[in-house]
Amino acid sequence: MTRRNSILLLVLAALWGASYLFIKIGLDDLSPAGVVFSRTALASLVLLPFAVGTGGLARIWRKAPLVFALAAMQVAGPFLLISAGERHIASSLAGILVASAPIFTAIFAVWLDHSDRLVGRGIAGVGIGIVGVALLLGVDVGGSSAALLGGLAVVLASVGYALGAFALKRWFPGFPPIALVASTMGASALMTLPLFLAQLPAHIGLDTISAMSALGVGGSGIAFVIYYTLNHEVGPTRTSLVAYVAPVFAVIYGVTLRGEGFGAGTAAGILLILGGSWLAANSKPAARQTASVGAAGQPAA
Repeated sequence: MTRRNSILLLVLAALWGASYLFIKIGLDDLSPAGVVFSRTALASLVLLPFAVGTGGLARIWRKAPLVFALAAMQVAGPFLLISAGERHIASSLAGILVASAPIFTAIFAVWLDHSDRLVGRGIAGVGIGIVGVALLLGVDVGGSSAALLGGLAVVLASVGYALGAFALKRWFPGFPPIALVASTMGASALMTLPLFLAQLPAHIGLDTISAMSALGVGGSGIAFVIYYTLNHEVGPTRTSLVAYVAPVFAVIYGVTLRGEGFGAGTAAGILLILGGSWLAANSKPAARQTASVGAAGQPAA
């Protein structure tokens, strides 16, 4: 992780940490499908002029089935699950639950991408981060069955994020990130449009419009350009560590803007998440360690 990539990771975490707050505001007037359609359609429209300038749109849409598959796996599906889950749980809790994405990424890497498996210090970092998430989450998601289902929906969204990261790396290597984000956001908007039209809102307030604007431009457009760039440069496992840092921002936003609680357990969890993320981000993947040994020659008997 270079200094540039570390900064991009923090910016991405700040943007995605705020997304859960904006989703919560949008749900006051919109259905989950309405939130997803609004944010993806706006992100696609904002990025489209820049995407055209890259000259990569035509190449991407030659793989149209894969574009829609990636959008369903990593954008439309997770966005719908998170929005549906936030109808029953707090925005900060949703951000914390998405931190399970690196766990699934590490598990899937065993079968999907051996070169991106973490070893040694990286595995320890993921473990420390999990402990931090557990401290923030507590023993349950509120006790009610609705809250439990909402929490499970958000965790399932993290599975989609993990699988989508490997699909992105395998299906679209070397493609311009802006053109790819504009395409997946546009495909997601098309997929969620029928659901949005089936539940048109009776009223949309100014706060919802502002939240969807910030969510579309920042949390969907700019954030995914950064995400796709990092995924290409440092791999899915390290990029997924943003899910450990984003909850820190989600908790900060929740405490300062929504008056959610903050205790000693929350502070300890945040410290563990940051420490675990640093360890995992600065460790070598298994393939690089093997390559380093091979380049140095055979070890002594």
